Amino acid sequence: MRTLLWGVIPYVVFVLLAAGLLWRYRYDKFGWTTRSSQVYESKLLNIASPMFHYGILFVLVGHLVGLFVPESWTEKAGVSEHTYHLFSLYGGTAAGVLLVLGIALLLYRRRTNAPVFRATTANDKLMYLVLFAAIVLGMVAKLTHASGEGYDYRDSMAPWARSLFTLQPDTDRMAGVPVMYQIHAVVGMALFALIPFTRLVHMFSAPVQYLFRPYVVYRSRDPRRVGARPERRGWEKTGS
Repeated sequence: MRTLLWGVIPYVVFVLLAAGLLWRYRYDKFGWTTRSSQVYESKLLNIASPMFHYGILFVLVGHLVGLFVPESWTEKAGVSEHTYHLFSLYGGTAAGVLLVLGIALLLYRRRTNAPVFRATTANDKLMYLVLFAAIVLGMVAKLTHASGEGYDYRDSMAPWARSLFTLQPDTDRMAGVPVMYQIHAVVGMALFALIPFTRLVHMFSAPVQYLFRPYVVYRSRDPRRVGARPERRGWEKTGS
């Protein structure tokens, strides 16, 4: 079971993520979007959306640092394990609370606004469920082992995560990991597998072309011609 969970499933998730992104780009390029519902309601969205996006950005950065920056590197930078633990505990909890509040407001908006609720698909509901579960489980795991120096996942889960990229998964590292952390990791992998098939796919989009496109020039309308329709062009004229 340990080999399956920590030595096989991660690569299955990676294949689903990579192949799903390629498939989505090839066959659903115009569906590569958040399917924004701002046209139905914007007041609450303007509050909830920044909370959600900033929260998930902070959480993602925290996970990347915790899993892929070795402890020896932070020690050389002058950051002791105790300092790192406190920063991870309080900073991670604050980011998690911000993210949970953002998700909660987005869910409230979807449920209470009729047009937004009608635009919500079963796919969206599954995505919100898995995303919410991953965040809450991570916070519970963190707070459950917050006493003292806390649980040092950088000595177990982090080496395992890095070993995946060498194609030699060190599954033994996950043997003594607390159950809540293991459940959080499994739900997190499920979330990554779902990304290509949900609106979360837009996280891989970046409007880089905007940096190189020509300026859009707007001209004021001639006040003498306000309300006047220009003469029809040849292909616009009717046969009468």
